[in-house]
Amino acid sequence: MSTPLRVLVCDDQALIRTGFVTIINAQPDLTVVGECADGRAGVDHATRLRPDVVVMDVRMPVLDGIEATRRLAGAGVEHPTRVLVVTTFNLDEYVYEALRAGASGFLLKDTPPAQLLAGIRTVASGAALLAPEVTRQLIGRYAARIRPSDRPPGEIPLAPRELEVLRLIADGLSNSEIAETLVLSHETVKTYVSRILTKLGLRDRVQAVVHAYRHGLAS
Repeated sequence: MSTPLRVLVCDDQALIRTGFVTIINAQPDLTVVGECADGRAGVDHATRLRPDVVVMDVRMPVLDGIEATRRLAGAGVEHPTRVLVVTTFNLDEYVYEALRAGASGFLLKDTPPAQLLAGIRTVASGAALLAPEVTRQLIGRYAARIRPSDRPPGEIPLAPRELEVLRLIADGLSNSEIAETLVLSHETVKTYVSRILTKLGLRDRVQAVVHAYRHGLAS
């Protein structure tokens, strides 16, 4: 039997935190290695315990979830931790900022337990927890907040077809939809997506969408 995924739960509401811990610990493939009630403790615990996933609230005392996420998964972090942000409000501005800070995805606090568990497993696998339509809505709403990069578009190290795929990712299309649009196989699209992330040094599709907007490849 494989080693259970190690989860750290950070939420300042004791009832919600206890609920998350109970739900997670009931799964044979998941185990809670720690819990805390503020962002600073979350950073300290994550640094010490090295969990596979941190379930992070946004609004917390001492240090909010956005800054805690930035310290755990932001640009320049040598050993980034995968962070799953939870929030009370759908497409809250704070959630967008958390994604920019390096979070791998987000869920609502009232999400069904099965979705929370699936979300933890998804983030642990290295995938982004954002459905294509949610990506489109989220980035579309806050695209104006993304500051343009100083690097000229011509310096982006992607082949023409890879640029096409990146633009479609930024439009919120799934791999299957991209395959249909470009008349490619699903596996070929997966290869292109993987190649794009590698070439651009990105972790997941969320970062790919932000990258596309920053470099003027999507609007």
